[in-house]
Amino acid sequence: MLFEILGWLIVGLIVGLIARFLMPGPDPMGLFATSLVGIAGAIVGGFLSRLIFQHNATIGFVRPGWIVSILGAILVLFIVRKTRR
Repeated sequence: MLFEILGWLIVGLIVGLIARFLMPGPDPMGLFATSLVGIAGAIVGGFLSRLIFQHNATIGFVRPGWIVSILGAILVLFIVRKTRR
């Protein structure tokens, strides 16, 4: 369980950093907040992927790939920027 959570944080950090790199601008957030943006992006990306492509899954969430996670993180980062101002 601990390694799974650490894995989520590390992958979330990587996805969040890529999203912040692809969407430049001032983001005064630390590594933990960047990880949370990446994790939230993966969740949003999986949800949107399920809605768009109609996956036949027995549960309501489909694990997204890297690209879908990054796109979801960009969307989350955009929403965070808009709500902060």
